[in-house]
Amino acid sequence: MTLFAVWATDGADMLGDRERVRPAHRARLRDPGDHRVRVVLAGPTLNGVAGTMNGTLLVVEADDLEAVHAFVATDPYVLAGVYQSFEIRPFVCGLGPLASPS
Repeated sequence: MTLFAVWATDGADMLGDRERVRPAHRARLRDPGDHRVRVVLAGPTLNGVAGTMNGTLLVVEADDLEAVHAFVATDPYVLAGVYQSFEIRPFVCGLGPLASPS
């Protein structure tokens, strides 16, 4: 299994929708169902000035990029139009509890 970092950015003025959908989003991250993706780390990104949520950072473990893309594409935030965009990249943790021995 490989680690992947997912950066998602909310659309403009989506905080109300984000807050409305957040319980479903969080429940899905805890129990992804049939997906072959395990969420290792998750949390909102914040607007530096106001400190309000404006996106998401996930670190997930999966067999391949396609599995992660399918997982993110069916997230409640995506389905509700909260995310303006998201980017997925393979990730290697170099320091901390997720670090691979080298």
